[in-house]
Amino acid sequence: MKREYASALTSKLTRLKLADRLLSGAWKSWLSVARRSVRRMSKLTGRDRTALLVVDVQNDVVGAAWHRDEVVGRIGDLVQRARAADTPVVWVQHNDGDMQIGSPGWQIVEDLVPADGEPRIDKQYGDSFADTDLESVFEEQNVAHVVLCGAQTDACITATLYGAVHRGYDVTLVEDAHTTDDTEFQGQALPANLLVGHLVRAATYSQLPGITLTATPAASIVW
Repeated sequence: MKREYASALTSKLTRLKLADRLLSGAWKSWLSVARRSVRRMSKLTGRDRTALLVVDVQNDVVGAAWHRDEVVGRIGDLVQRARAADTPVVWVQHNDGDMQIGSPGWQIVEDLVPADGEPRIDKQYGDSFADTDLESVFEEQNVAHVVLCGAQTDACITATLYGAVHRGYDVTLVEDAHTTDDTEFQGQALPANLLVGHLVRAATYSQLPGITLTATPAASIVW
């Protein structure tokens, strides 16, 4: 009886090991196909340029923002260095019922002045790609890598970052060139520095197949 039981158990274990190898092989094969499919779905084939994307650095958006002057100063330096390197600079401005196009609050802060010919995108959603021609602008300029800065960290910067990577762009978040206000949610205080640090951490550690997402200080950005 013991011998027959041992023989049956050995046979069952052999079948389980075979099934495990087959499932493992099938999983690896599926994962390989899925990864290749993700890469083939990218619309960025043939693109090789970087662009600086400046999001919502507007009077009403950053008026009371955390480290406002320092962040705006770093963005200004990034803009100047990008222009000197012939890197495209693209400006985004949000508008809604409380911040209408042309109003003082809608204007880009006076510290930053878009140059003639630099694209300007008007948006009404957090994601700068949503219902705008930003993707067309990047396609025309062969952009595959976005250097992202601006405001607000926990709203339009987050939405634009994930909107870009899920459209196939490599993204560098300029870790000390985005900001937001102190806020709260459901009675829980959410200080601006915590929100900024959280997104920097997410950009540093997130991984996607075929996409590079990282966070880098402004001084380390090289065009």
